[in-house]
Amino acid sequence: MGQKFRGAGVALITPFRKDSTIDFDALGDLVEDMISGGIDFLVVLGTTAETATLSAEEKKNVVDFVAEKNAGRLPIVVGAGGNNTQEVVEGLKNLDADKIDGILSVVPYYSKPTQEGIYQHFMQIAKYSPVPVILYNVPGRTGMHMDATTTIRLAEASDKFVAIKEASGDLNELAIILRDRPENFSVLSGDDGLTVPAISLGADGVISVIANGFPAQVADMVHSAVSGDFPKASAQHMQFLNLFNLLFVEGNPGGLKLH
Repeated sequence: MGQKFRGAGVALITPFRKDSTIDFDALGDLVEDMISGGIDFLVVLGTTAETATLSAEEKKNVVDFVAEKNAGRLPIVVGAGGNNTQEVVEGLKNLDADKIDGILSVVPYYSKPTQEGIYQHFMQIAKYSPVPVILYNVPGRTGMHMDATTTIRLAEASDKFVAIKEASGDLNELAIILRDRPENFSVLSGDDGLTVPAISLGADGVISVIANGFPAQVADMVHSAVSGDFPKASAQHMQFLNLFNLLFVEGNPGGLKLH
């Protein structure tokens, strides 16, 4: 199942109108741009979608809309995480598994659980999720780093865990996961600026932010790297070098929306 989540994934933004309502016309255009640009899978309601600012009804409407617009063309992943394990589990019970292909679930934030606490949290998610789970390690946002040994422990404990979005920025940790991972467990870069280096170590792709603005270029860079054409991928990476920093000066996804 992890093979479904390889290559160039995109963490979709949520476009808003001036009155703070969701701009579904713009979101529809964005989905079409991602598909025509060669993106491999869509991630809805991630951090980049400003999910923390959306109501429960808005979240449902976004998922329903993207699923309808996509019409089965690309795999869809939906963000489904939090620091209240029971609340996450209850949300999973109400998930419409017919519309999506997987969930992206972040390490519990703010509470700063132990590695054992992280493990038990995700095992509950694996128990109740009706679809495959992509783990998400982003200590810069959660305040807690999920060790590579915990990632491997989870990957070996349940077939429900099919991939990890690794956004710790630590290539040594990523290399340990790549070395020890089970077969068919995908490793995805969570940092645009580390995508090509990560793939050079054996990673399977990226869940990208900047692909919202440059889908064809990001897809081509990732596909070049995954196919082993690192001279081409490295040259493409260098063309993005300034953007990797500039697009995040105002925070994610502020730079993209200004773009």
